[in-house]
Amino acid sequence: MSKRLDETIGSVEYDGLIVNNEPVADVFSVTIRKGAATETLKRGTVLALSEGAAGDGKMVILGTTSAENETLTANCVLADDVEVGTTADVEALAYRTGHFARNKVIAKSGTTLSAADEEALRKGGILLSDALAY
Repeated sequence: MSKRLDETIGSVEYDGLIVNNEPVADVFSVTIRKGAATETLKRGTVLALSEGAAGDGKMVILGTTSAENETLTANCVLADDVEVGTTADVEALAYRTGHFARNKVIAKSGTTLSAADEEALRKGGILLSDALAY
């Protein structure tokens, strides 16, 4: 099989999520809790970690209503689109560190990132900046 050097094999489009290479965007595996309805979470979705007495250590989309004795803390940013169903938890990849565009990260509909959410992300190594789209 011969390969041509003048042939386009694939391409990558810049989506504007990552603003800078510092700090390095480090990826890790997370478990996203199954939902009440099937939904597709998009790349750039901010995930919150379930902690506290009723916490299970799994991730949910930021803006999810917490259970009694559960604390949901902004923790990481989803690296790829993932479909979350109703029958089983889902394994996915997320960024634990990195520098992201504030206008590209996603929370649950009707939810905006609070100063406390941004501070929790910053403490974990995730920086958010205002970036111009071009």
